[in-house]
Amino acid sequence: MSYCINPACPQPQNPNSVNRCQACGSELILRDRYQIIQPLGKGGFGATFLSKDTSLPGDPICVIKELRPSTTTPSVLEMSRRLFEREAETLGKIGHHPQVPRLLGYFEWKKHFYLVQEYVSGSTLKQEVKKQGPLAEEQAQKFLLEILPVISYIHTQEVIHRDIKPANIIRRSQDGHLVLIDFGAVKDHVSQTHIASGGTGETAFTNISIGTSGFAPPEQMALRPVYASDIYALGVTCIFLLTGKTPNSLGYDQINGEILWRPLVNISDWFGEILEKMLEVSVRHRFQSAEELLTALKKKEPEKKQVEPTPDNSLNTVFREESTVFHENEEDFSWMSPNTQVAQKIRERKTRLERNSATRSRPQMKMRKEVTKGYLTTVSPKKTTTLNSKTPEKWTAATLRSAYVKGRRDFADCNLSRLNLR
Repeated sequence: MSYCINPACPQPQNPNSVNRCQACGSELILRDRYQIIQPLGKGGFGATFLSKDTSLPGDPICVIKELRPSTTTPSVLEMSRRLFEREAETLGKIGHHPQVPRLLGYFEWKKHFYLVQEYVSGSTLKQEVKKQGPLAEEQAQKFLLEILPVISYIHTQEVIHRDIKPANIIRRSQDGHLVLIDFGAVKDHVSQTHIASGGTGETAFTNISIGTSGFAPPEQMALRPVYASDIYALGVTCIFLLTGKTPNSLGYDQINGEILWRPLVNISDWFGEILEKMLEVSVRHRFQSAEELLTALKKKEPEKKQVEPTPDNSLNTVFREESTVFHENEEDFSWMSPNTQVAQKIRERKTRLERNSATRSRPQMKMRKEVTKGYLTTVSPKKTTTLNSKTPEKWTAATLRSAYVKGRRDFADCNLSRLNLR
């Protein structure tokens, strides 16, 4: 069967044997080459058809996209021509990616504009959800991990898609890979055509599609799209995949304009936070690029916020005086018996006094690093004083301990050789 592309035709279906429509008389073979088989979709500014290229052996299938201006006034026609040429140029530039349809040709015919693209056989994600139901969280994550590299690629070509939605993503029958289609609303980030219409000063995109309502973010509807606009549309697409509901059927927060989707899905807090950031109304709070979003997804867990130290908590050098230190290594003798502890400390002090006898009368300040506390501490050895009390002629372990407890520290001249201090 052949199909008539005249939108006013009452009976577009025709047999293959005729070259003109039996109902309206329109030509059925475009440019004597492309035979339209059936419509694939239509919008306010054109339509898409499945076609056969009769000029090639085997009549291979292709897609014909018709750009049909609403009027034929010179200004609108010129605007349409520029839009058409820009889309053709964009498709030619990005069509080398395996998940983007290739541009096969383009032409102008009878004041209408046509793009010829590679045909991708498969179902759109919109069709899949309608048939199989909403996706689980793991499937939604897998979808993002596969489609984000494609979006990253077109962004590196300085192209913003502007119409990402489930109906424009096809799962290819041949290998199951996702393919991004319909670049009719693309914007070249480098230049945008401004054409005055009727003296109003409106841009070329005022009266044509600039995306799909509900999927396009506020800055795109205001004709100021950025790369993050595609991230927002991708986030809304995820909500559709998880709920099966279009964004216009969901409620909105009347204060900040955000979509009220969270109660409708059963997902982890981590993935929920990623979707919330994708759907931020404010561009500055949204993921700025596909690479940034990919990095967040691959971490598989939320980032831990680092607490910056405040001036009050900052570590400062502290100088302080301490009581007499018996050992340099701060060893713990708590496991010893009381008598053994006293003996050990006496031995250490006696050894230290003998080593520093030449400088004992001139106490010096020394610095030692307290590793466990993280700051430097000034240690001031106590001045050595001589006890005037008489030293007992004979010492026992009990009298030695008693003298130590009462404050005596100088036992260098005492004969302790016969005492059992262990």
